[in-house]
Amino acid sequence: GGQRFAIALERGELQAEFYAPQQIDHQQPHDRDECYVVVRGEGRFVMGDETVPFQPGDFLFVPAGMSHRFEDFGDDMAVWVMFYGPKGGMAGAAR
Repeated sequence: GGQRFAIALERGELQAEFYAPQQIDHQQPHDRDECYVVVRGEGRFVMGDETVPFQPGDFLFVPAGMSHRFEDFGDDMAVWVMFYGPKGGMAGAAR
């Protein structure tokens, strides 16, 4: 589907991936919390009803189950993605 990613690390409840979508980001909500660190590229990040600009060095957090996607990015966009914690996210975990 034009998406590119590679799993870089899996350890316990942490999975780190390098993600470089092409043209359109077709992500679906995930069952775990996730964080992005933008390596290169600029554009807009849509998370639920909120849209924010992003650029290299930005850190983005998405709670489990929330719709999200990158928009208006170029061919050079790439991010580190970290999935962590239990399914359902930390908000649903006992404290």
